[in-house]
Order: sequence, then structure tokens, then C-alpha cells
Amino acid sequence: MSAAQLGLSTHVFSPEPSPVAGDVASRTTHADYADSSALLAFADSVDVITYEFENIPSHVLDGLETRCEVLPRRNALSTSQDRLVEKNFVSSLGLETAPYANVETQTDLDAAVDRIGTPSILKTRSFGYDGKGQVRLTQRDEAREAWSSLGSTPCILEGFIDFRCEVSVIAARSRSGDIVCFDPGENLHRDGILHTTTIPAQRVSGSLCEKAKAIAGEIVEALDYVGVMGIEMFVTEQEAILINEIAPRVHNSGHWTQDGCIVDQFEQHIRAIVGYPLGSGTRHSDVVMTNLIGDEISEAPELLGEPDVSLYRYGKADVRPGRKMGHFNRVTAMADPPPLRPGADADR
Repeated sequence: MSAAQLGLSTHVFSPEPSPVAGDVASRTTHADYADSSALLAFADSVDVITYEFENIPSHVLDGLETRCEVLPRRNALSTSQDRLVEKNFVSSLGLETAPYANVETQTDLDAAVDRIGTPSILKTRSFGYDGKGQVRLTQRDEAREAWSSLGSTPCILEGFIDFRCEVSVIAARSRSGDIVCFDPGENLHRDGILHTTTIPAQRVSGSLCEKAKAIAGEIVEALDYVGVMGIEMFVTEQEAILINEIAPRVHNSGHWTQDGCIVDQFEQHIRAIVGYPLGSGTRHSDVVMTNLIGDEISEAPELLGEPDVSLYRYGKADVRPGRKMGHFNRVTAMADPPPLRPGADADR
């Protein structure tokens, strides 16, 4: 929809038979990721390819990259697909993360628990999201059963962080290397799924917000990234910032930008990948974004009657527990609006 607003046509490739994005795209291809001829035909029909989630088999990019640009680039995708690779990358930049250890064998698991201790969280190295693919350990003797419940697949064990809050920064980097970061949003999760993102962050100082944006800029620069990235961070009581994870795409915690900024994260992503100038990340309103999970989507008619609410329904046919069906932004005037630009009429 943001691409269309800029006068661009879109072609959606999806293994799903009826992708929601297909309703607003110029063209849709329904084919399996293993269908190389369909993939190549898709690549030949477009100028640039982007993706909306990171669980794409890496082999899919092999043929696509020979036909047209894929942005963000493969290195960002491969980094985010494996939690161990991701943690090692962040650590290599001198940034902090929770303590972590690789787990590929029973011996690894025992050694990881010895080093990290409990409470801790055992996470699959790939294909985990919205609380899936992870088990919290409260004591040592739970580790083996937890690993078995995750299929004894490669995992990492992360030390539990007693953090003040979680924030996320939506960062964008252009083809020419320009970087724009939106204000950090404060996230609240429920049952492992993002419930609300509040702008401005309530428990983070202005200076810490600027530090979080600088860290996000450092990450996208190190990856030579092009596009929008969501970066989740923990803020401790000592005001340290620890990187939780990165997502090489527009992000759920950035939906507030749809009603809080002139240029939202979706348009910003399109601008970046097609080579347009990035928009300003300046916020003009305070926003609380709330996800509608499962049958909460039934609240939509009531929400439409509220004057400060902007509602987004995703058009998903099946309502399931834990499934994101939509979200709404509750918008209010900024408590501390930005100063007028030089030369602006102060009475306006």
C-alpha cells in the first residue's frame, strides 16, 4: 500500500494460496519456495525484491540474486535467522547482550547451564517468534526436558535479564548510507506476544533514547543494510542497553509510526529499497499501539467509534488463539512537542 502511494506497482510471491497482501498488490504468484522456475519468473518481473519475514530458506535467494537486487541483503537475513550468529555479531560490535551459550549436544546443554545458571531461557536458534521456540528454566533439572520439548534442535541458553523495560528502535538506512531512526517505543508483552508499544517510552530518559537510536544506527551501518530494521533492546535499572534481537524488516513494534509520523516505517522501507530519499523520523503525536490477538478482533466495531483510535484489520480469514489479527493506534497530542523549525510562525 505504501508502494502504491508512491506510484509503484507490487508483485507478491507467497507459498500461501491467499496472501493478505495479494488483495492490494498489482500481481500475485502462488508457488512453493522449491519451485525454481516460478521464483525466476517472479524475479524477472520486478526491479527489486524485499521480504516481510526472516524465515525464508536461504537457497531461495540463490537464483533471485542473479536476476535482480534483493534488499535487505543476504547477510542481514542470515544473521537474523540464527540466534547464535546474531548474538555473536552484536557482541563483535562491542554491544551488550544477555549472557548466552550454544547448545547442540547434551554435553553442551549441561555446560551451558553450569555457566549461565538459572533462571534462564532456552531458545531454538532458528524459527522462533512470538514466544514460540523457547522455554524458561527456573531450576537446573528442567533443562533436559526443556531441550527435548524443543526437539533437541540446536539452541542457545540465555541468562535471564532483570530489566526495567524493553524498547525497540525502528531504524532505516538508504542505498547511499543515510540513516534515520524513529523514537524508541516501550514494549509490553503478554504470553510472549507483543501487546502494546507506547511512544514516548515511559521509563527511559531522553538521553537514553538517543543512545538507543545511536546503537541502532551502528548495527545497520555494520551490516551495510538497506531498508527498515526493528531492533529490540532491554534497558536495565543501571541504564545499560542490551540487544535482544534484530529483525531485518518492518516490525510490529513500529506500527505506531502509521499515525505518529508523516512518513511511517512502511513507506520508509519502500523509499530505502528503491533509492528514494528517506523521510524524517520526527514524531508529531504520542501513540499507544495495541495488538488485537485472536478473538480480540471482535472489538473492532467498538474501536471504530472511538475518536482517538486508528484501526488496522489484516483481513486474515481464520481467527486463532495467539494469532495477530490487527492492531489499533490510540493517538494523543504530544506532551512535549518538538520546537518549530527556524522561521516558522510561532502563532500558528
